[in-house]
Amino acid sequence: MPIFHDLNTPRPFVDPTIPYTRDLFPEDKEAREGAALPDHIYMDAMGFGMGCCCLQITLQAPNVDQARRLYDQLATVGAVMMSLSASSPVFRGYLADVDCRWNVISAAVDDRTREERGLEKLSKDRFVIPKSRYGTIDTFLGSSDGHFKPEYNDLELVYDKDIHQHLANNGIDDLMAKHVSHLFIRDPLVIFKELLEQDDSVSADHFENLQSTNWQNVRFKPPPPNSPIGWRVEFRPLEVQVTDFENAAFSVFTVLLARAILAFGDLNLYIPVTKMDINMERAHSRDAVLREKFFFRRNIYADDSSSEAGDGEAEEDQVAEMSANEIINGSPAFVGLIPIVEMYLDTVALSESVRRKIDSYIAFIRGRADGSLMTAAAWIRNFVRSHADYAFDSVVSAEINYDLVVALDDIAHGRRLAPELVGEGNTR
Repeated sequence: MPIFHDLNTPRPFVDPTIPYTRDLFPEDKEAREGAALPDHIYMDAMGFGMGCCCLQITLQAPNVDQARRLYDQLATVGAVMMSLSASSPVFRGYLADVDCRWNVISAAVDDRTREERGLEKLSKDRFVIPKSRYGTIDTFLGSSDGHFKPEYNDLELVYDKDIHQHLANNGIDDLMAKHVSHLFIRDPLVIFKELLEQDDSVSADHFENLQSTNWQNVRFKPPPPNSPIGWRVEFRPLEVQVTDFENAAFSVFTVLLARAILAFGDLNLYIPVTKMDINMERAHSRDAVLREKFFFRRNIYADDSSSEAGDGEAEEDQVAEMSANEIINGSPAFVGLIPIVEMYLDTVALSESVRRKIDSYIAFIRGRADGSLMTAAAWIRNFVRSHADYAFDSVVSAEINYDLVVALDDIAHGRRLAPELVGEGNTR
């Protein structure tokens, strides 16, 4: 991860703790062969990624078609929601010039070979794969709402053509067949000897072995065999928060947005997949919620009936760059996601106490988007830079780290007030 260059951070920054001359393990040579970049924090173990926390919300849809709609529409809001929830500015004892953990995990579990990365000609492997198994989705699923257009899937999709043909021969539509066969371009990460032989009519273990190790910003989850569980979508970009209140606010807002998407069938949040990839990269940057622009659909109520099919220029005009504040709270030119959620709430019978609680969550989301409330990443960065022991050299010492953990624990348990983080009156 790129180092945060503070006033006294060396230029170039070279991590003095890297054991360049050590030869205890085969991987030791990687640092001196170029894996440890100047001006970057060197994280040489998978645990730096898989040790990260996050907030994931699983939503159950009424049927497979509505699950497909949720999958597509929620994928487009993942980056802006991640920027609101940013909480990861410190890695391996240094301040980083990023606020989120997503790319750390993506690199930590990126097991592509040199052939699969396109660095060598294919001989042993089958595919050149453009992304880590942890990343944004590569293809939309489409649904019966009529909003999907082929040009939204503007990334060249890599998929197992034999599996795709098998699915197509058994009545699976092209978009779903490509989604599933795309999962099968990767090897399984973990195989248990006792689970090798399975009856696939009663167990989905073989499928889940691959499905559950393709970590994307949303995940489409079919029902397990012989189970009352329905079709689900997992929303995965959010960072875990300091307090229960913050985690509840993000969870409730995500659920309400999902319900609004299902209730208002004319909502259309589609943007091209490649624009979604750009959004996710932008969401990582320091203070992205305040400083970045995200690609988003300009008119989310438009049915685009005036555009001719395949008219790429007309479709491109439907996408604009907006701030997180504009996307979440709205502007004279854009309705905003919070007003949509509030319109949905006005159609639901709620007790006064429940609506008041929900309104407090929405006010928190609004504050994160307009900058009146700090992200956890900004709060942590400010704490470190305000600490008496900090030398403005990007180093987060053990003493600073200890005091930081104590402060966050005090906030989480209501012993320390942080209205700049959670808002007035929201102690936990």
